[in-house]
This record gives sequence, structure tokens and C-alpha cells, in this order.
Amino acid sequence: MTKRKLIGPFRQLLTMANLPDRGPLKDEQLEIIPEAGILIENEKIIAVGSFKVLKQKHPKVSKEIIREDMVALPGWIDAHTHICFAGSRAKDYAARNNGKSYLEIAKAGGGIRSTVLHTRAAEASKLFDLTMQRLDRHLKNGVTTVEIKSGYGLGVEEELKQLRVIKQADQKHAADVVSTCLAAHIIPNEFKDATSYLAQVQAELVPRILNEKLTHRFDIFIEDTAFTPEIAKPYLSFLREKGFQLTVHGDQFSRGGSQVAIDCGAVSVDHLEASGEQEIKALAQSKTIPVALPGASIGLGCSFAPARKLLDAGCALAIASDWNPGSAPQGNLLAQAAILGAFEQLSAAEVFAGLSFRAAQALQLFDRGTLVSGKMADIIAFPTEHFSEILYHQGMLKVKKVWKKGQIVE
Repeated sequence: MTKRKLIGPFRQLLTMANLPDRGPLKDEQLEIIPEAGILIENEKIIAVGSFKVLKQKHPKVSKEIIREDMVALPGWIDAHTHICFAGSRAKDYAARNNGKSYLEIAKAGGGIRSTVLHTRAAEASKLFDLTMQRLDRHLKNGVTTVEIKSGYGLGVEEELKQLRVIKQADQKHAADVVSTCLAAHIIPNEFKDATSYLAQVQAELVPRILNEKLTHRFDIFIEDTAFTPEIAKPYLSFLREKGFQLTVHGDQFSRGGSQVAIDCGAVSVDHLEASGEQEIKALAQSKTIPVALPGASIGLGCSFAPARKLLDAGCALAIASDWNPGSAPQGNLLAQAAILGAFEQLSAAEVFAGLSFRAAQALQLFDRGTLVSGKMADIIAFPTEHFSEILYHQGMLKVKKVWKKGQIVE
């Protein structure tokens, strides 16, 4: 049964349409519709324009009246999270701020391996509940599409447990969930070398993922403490031949990962805090999308990804939270993006693009990220008269209303 409704009027509506996929953006390029309405049919947008005009054209359609000043945008898209986990790393955070190194923390039982132990020990039902709680918080804050990685199992059965939980969360939660297998997060304690571990992933985990249709995406952490470029390349090539979409954790602490991502045809490379001029130039000449993760920079107290230089070189730039228990526990995507914007001198248009249609590109989702006819009706609204207030408050101006596929959820 066809269901139509008209939502509005919004004081301002930012369509995020008719903007280039790559390169810098100015706020003057934003398409802003004043006193706007959105006509929705089932889960899709039918028309966007003047609320008064749409009301006159469709007098019999049901109406959802907005009775206060609001600015509407496409729902945020978080293209990089690790929110399927158990346990806390608060002690790691305190130790780091007291001058302990990553290696010292790891030797004391902290680091990623600590989360692996807690996640392995957690029942699937507990992991599901924790994941759903974090999705609830994200949705309340306007994040309507969330990528979630495994990577705290580091074994065939343990990774399958995480991926099944992520799939279940996608089926049960109002937000859309995109799963990614990060079995290549670090080398598990049970293995002495990376080659033998990845051989097991390829021989035993990948066939079961394909059989159960648990994910279409794979990731790998390329770093001295994880997997080297030489080890990563054949692994990614194998996965690409199997038809998987690829993404890479690259250039976080040292360089090399972004070039592997480019060479292997990865859709995105995420982190890039260590990227230099050579890496920026190579990314600008490739189709691989850089994803900045300001939450990790805030959590670790290190430099941000060179967002300004990446955009000026002609790259696309997505902005994601990296929400995880270790380096990025905050999980507030808007606050992180606003802070990144202040440090890297990004326009509101560039930040909003990084959270909407450019983030959608990093996940290869082309049915969302803009408020135009034919796109999914994922809409968020802030209680303000002008869009400039949103980033000005650095995450403290909260989303007031959220529509997912045309239905009000917050």
C-alpha cells in the first residue's frame, strides 16, 4: 500500500546535492531551500521544495507539521566503527595519559588484546545487546547508517560470532548497518606469524562468510605492530578475487598502507594521520576515498589526518568516528567532525559532505546521503534557524528529530 506524507516546514533544508564528489567545497555552494518541505512515499523522497508549494500541489496527502525552527540535512553516515565489543579500556586511557607507551600498556595486559579477551568471553546475546545500545545512541545523534567491523575475535569461530551479531543488529535495529570483516586486525596470540594466521582466514573463515552471507567487505590494519604491506597485498588480492569490497586501516602511525589500498583497489583508506605529500598526491590520483578518523586523534592525543591538504589536492574526504574501546571511545561523530573542522579549517560544506554523500561513497551506498527525489528518506533536523549553528556548538547542539526511511525514530 502506497503511503505518502509531507514533512515541514523546515526553516532551512540542505539537500547536499549538486556538489562535486571530490575536492574542496565552499558554503556558498550549498543548496539551501528556505521554508522547505519533503514529500515522502514509503521509504523514498518524492520531492523537495517549498513547503507551501508542495502543500498546494498535494492537498490530500497526510502532513507532519514542524512547529519550531529547524534545519534539515541528510542522516549522518558513520563509515568506520568498531562498536561490536565487550569490556572497557579506561585503564589504558589513564595509563597513556600518565606517560605509558603503547608497548608498555600491551605488556601489562592492555591494548587490543584486552578487548579480544573480553569479546571472546562474551556471549553472543551480550554482544548483541551492547551493539544495539551503541546503535541507539548513534541514531539518537542523527547517525542513520553505521558501518561495524569485527576484529575482536581473531579466530574463525570468534570472528563468525561477531559477524553474526552485526548481521542480527542490522536486521533488528532501525539504523542500517554495514558489516566489515577485520579478522586482520592484529596477529592473535595463538599464531607466531602473520602469514599462517591469514592463511587460516583465507582457508577457513572466508568460505563460511560466503556461505552465510555475513559480509561483502574486508579490512586490514597495515602497521608495523599489525600487518606489513608485503603481507597485506596478497591477502587483499585474494579477497578481491573472491568479490569482496576492500577497505584499509592505513598510514595511522607509519606510511605505506595508503599505497597498498590504492594498488589493491580498496574503496577507502582510513586514518591517514601519518600521510605526507607523496601519499596525498597518490590518493588524489586514485579512486580510493580517504576517511579521516578524528576520534582516534582526540583519544590518542596525536595529529589529525591532513584533511585540508587532501581536499585541496582533489580528494574526496569522508569523516567517521572510529568508535572503539581503545583509541576512540568517545563515539560522538558530530563533535569529532566539528573539532576536525576547526583544526583543519574545513568549511561547513566540507564537514557535512564528509558525513553524508561522501561517507556514502566510502561505503558504496548510492541511495542515500542527499535529500533529493529518489533517495532514501533518512533525514535529521536540528533546532536552529541557520546551519552555521550546528558546527559552532561543536556537538552540543543536538539533533531534535530523526527520520529513518521516512519514519520518525527519534
